[in-house]
Amino acid sequence: MHNDQRSTTLAIFCKVVDNFGDIGICWRLARQFHREHGIAVTLWVDDLASFRRIWPDVSVDAVEQIVDGVRVLHWRDQEGTFLPADVADIVIEFFGVDIPPGYVAAMAQCEPRPVWINYEGLSAEEWVEGCHSLPSMHPRLKLTKHFFFPGFTGKTGGLLRERGLLEARDRFQADPAARAGFLARLGVTRDEMAALTVSLFCYPHAPVAEMFAVWRDGDRPVTCLVPQGVAREQVAAFLGTDAVATRGNLTVRTIPFLSQDDYDRLLWSCDLNVVRGEDSWVRAQWAGRPFIWHIYPQDENLHHVKLRAFLQKYAENLDSLIKFSLCWNGADEPAEWSTLWTSLQAEWHAITERNVEWQTLMLANGDLVSNLLDFARSLR
Repeated sequence: MHNDQRSTTLAIFCKVVDNFGDIGICWRLARQFHREHGIAVTLWVDDLASFRRIWPDVSVDAVEQIVDGVRVLHWRDQEGTFLPADVADIVIEFFGVDIPPGYVAAMAQCEPRPVWINYEGLSAEEWVEGCHSLPSMHPRLKLTKHFFFPGFTGKTGGLLRERGLLEARDRFQADPAARAGFLARLGVTRDEMAALTVSLFCYPHAPVAEMFAVWRDGDRPVTCLVPQGVAREQVAAFLGTDAVATRGNLTVRTIPFLSQDDYDRLLWSCDLNVVRGEDSWVRAQWAGRPFIWHIYPQDENLHHVKLRAFLQKYAENLDSLIKFSLCWNGADEPAEWSTLWTSLQAEWHAITERNVEWQTLMLANGDLVSNLLDFARSLR
């Protein structure tokens, strides 16, 4: 992979499309490669403002900065002239973004050539296994990129999971004082903590108003914690100008947008997590709590195919979870939201048991960063 005179270098090129999900994944990759494998990482990011929302140490005005040991460059355009010395040993383009042509040209001048990885989106669809690790020749230059797919089987790259994550989760969840202290810092009162707690992170078109009505009129207290700016119009209709409001049995509280580490603690603290996109979806799986996934919408409802593929693997015979998830994503019409919610609660224990089984299955696939590094080394 590299000679004995220097450590391995890695570059990640990220353009933020899904507000926080894209940079969230790339930042986890960068931190884990650096922390656990001692790799010198350069992260190219076009949207530093979104980056800062998930990692407050980021400066939105810096052209170049070091954040948590990772070199971060503001990717402003496709211009620039690069030398072979500027090129990393491993180059990752996230979701097929176009790397600056000058950088690609410099890659072709390197000896040996860098390992070029196209990091793809997470999916449970069967075709992913056949495409994982496939090569693609550059049409003009002597360069080959390889596709790398995260996934849910041993024939894919597995899931992102840093070392010690589950142990940290278990320690936190076994310590009621840790949960109480964390939620208190977010302004959550003891009465709100004692209710069924829900974290809500979804896209604007989610049926939030319908669920608020069910929780408001339900037979048990519910506390819903919503990061600032999420489902803005529907949350504002409930809250008015306040940061917290109670209607019937529902209390909705807006909380600050959290760093990645604190967002993990939020997922560990709540009884139910509604998550969106890819990054928070994976973190919800490792949190070990029931969750509902709001998938990123695609043209011609292709995201519904992806959703059903995941539910077929994950939910198995959990009919209420499947139905609720499909309705939440507009892939099915709900007969009545209150009925869906009642059925989901009735399966709570079975869902929790499935979470344990699921994590055992995912752990057997190894962690994605180690798998990616092993794959990259096999190409040299």
